[in-house]
Amino acid sequence: MRSGYKRTEVGVIPEEWGLSTVGAEFEIQLGKMLDAEKNKGTLKPYLGNKAVQWDKIDITNLPLVAMSASDLRRFRLQRGDLLVCEGGEVARAAIWDAPIEECYYQKALHRLRPRRGYDARLLLAFLRYWTYRGILADHVTQTSIAHLPQEKLARLSLPAPKQEEQRAIATALSDVNDLISSLDKLIAKKRDVRQAAMQQLLTGRRRLPGLGGNWEHASLGSLVRVVGGGTPKTDVAEYWDGRIGWCTPSDVTACRGKYLSATARTITQQGLRASAAQLLPVGALLLCSRATIGEVRIAAIETCTNQGFKSLVCGDRVNNEYLYYAILMMKPRMVEKASGSTFLELSKKDTELLELPLPDLDEQVAIASVLSDMDAEIEALERRRDKTRLLKQGMMQELLTGRVRLV
Repeated sequence: MRSGYKRTEVGVIPEEWGLSTVGAEFEIQLGKMLDAEKNKGTLKPYLGNKAVQWDKIDITNLPLVAMSASDLRRFRLQRGDLLVCEGGEVARAAIWDAPIEECYYQKALHRLRPRRGYDARLLLAFLRYWTYRGILADHVTQTSIAHLPQEKLARLSLPAPKQEEQRAIATALSDVNDLISSLDKLIAKKRDVRQAAMQQLLTGRRRLPGLGGNWEHASLGSLVRVVGGGTPKTDVAEYWDGRIGWCTPSDVTACRGKYLSATARTITQQGLRASAAQLLPVGALLLCSRATIGEVRIAAIETCTNQGFKSLVCGDRVNNEYLYYAILMMKPRMVEKASGSTFLELSKKDTELLELPLPDLDEQVAIASVLSDMDAEIEALERRRDKTRLLKQGMMQELLTGRVRLV
């Protein structure tokens, strides 16, 4: 251990930091019990457990609960209140910054207010850091659903730097949170712009400069070859861990961006021959037809799929990237046409019968290029946001253990 530091139950901290408890520094109160038969009074909006996410509170479509006069005094939120989830993902927390004038909270949440000036933003940072490190596991009551009772929350040991250092640490981490939040909002805005552009460009309501000509409506079956998938026997070792990608819907949903370049599992040539799977060329569209119906990626490698796909190999009348964006617009129709008793599935016939508006190839390529540029911009912002999140994790590691001092 470095000189000038001490070991505590929440880790190594500077010797000059005090050690307190959450209950000593904060007044803790559970929210309003929801009981439709007993609750009387004025209907008021309230927050439930799901509304409180890490560092943010969702106030869209808030439910209402009848509140008595004493309830209104007891459970009304004030700007700066720290709300901590009592159940579910225990200790998930955010600070109420009063985006609406009046709001209350239910029993699934603890409300914390400082007793003697401890910075609530710093406690929020500690809760997230401790959750990430698994330090809270011993304080959770585990029944069918995990809970963090008030008495256990109150007994949590809490490092106590001087208030000046508390504010400095909390402000530094809050600045990074603000940057992440601004990037999230910008990404959401860019996605909305992209969605609007898709609706305009893929229907011909907006034409790109220098491009004209009539569009046709074509069935998917007239433009592509629809290919199903298969699975080699799982108990035959010779069929697995080869050099051929074997794609499942999980690979598609885990893939960021429109190109799939790796799969979690691979098969051998022997496995390919022994199953209904077919080798798909680079550029084929991997279209999920079960579970996550309508999810699609473009194969960046030669691969095959399991039975959860109706993959599309494009002919010479359609550009695969244009078709990728057209498929995204067609997802609701695919879900609507899916059928089945055990699970919903889009059949090969229904896939082939799907129709889409189709310009000539030059316009297809131009439209795909515009939308691809938008995707590239969004992906660059996502990478920047992810790097900022990693930076925040590193800052928490250094600042919340006192390895780096700001005052």
